[in-house]
Amino acid sequence: MGLSQADAARRLNVSRSVVQRLWDQYQSEDSVSRRPVPGRPRATTPAEDRFLALSARRRRTTTVPQLVADHFQASGRRISATTVRNRLHNAGLYARPVVCVPLNGRQRRNRLCWAREHVSWTPQQWASVLFTDESRFTMESDSGRLLIWREQRTRYHQSNTVERHSYRGGGILVWAGISLGEHRPACVPWRNRNWS
Repeated sequence: MGLSQADAARRLNVSRSVVQRLWDQYQSEDSVSRRPVPGRPRATTPAEDRFLALSARRRRTTTVPQLVADHFQASGRRISATTVRNRLHNAGLYARPVVCVPLNGRQRRNRLCWAREHVSWTPQQWASVLFTDESRFTMESDSGRLLIWREQRTRYHQSNTVERHSYRGGGILVWAGISLGEHRPACVPWRNRNWS
């Protein structure tokens, strides 16, 4: 019993044009197998794509050159750094700066308690408070900035955070303060010193 093209399309849950194209191909070539696709073949197989993504997830701080070397060691074939990045992006992994350890429960409670104690302060009371911050500047292009491979919207997941220690290496530490109605000039307390 034969089916019409419309009935076959409904049963296979495909469009009628797909059935028509396959029927025409069968009539002319006596086959419905895929034709060769023009263009260069993919540099990696689906299994190699999974290997690259798994390697980046297991060692989040690994670099693209390390992944290129890992792939060569596993497969014996060389691929480009661009190919590695593209495969990781296809797997939803992107190189992003690592986030420092978020505040723990005690620190969050202390901050909330402090905020509640000061919520009704008057401008005169705030005028006696000096808010300060510091920044470190170095001549080196890389100040130890660490990148990790992670999925989108996973910035604060535990596997994507690291504990940071105090400044290390040479540079200039700049300190500044601001209070209600005025600011303090920036100050450079130490020059060319290693902080530990």
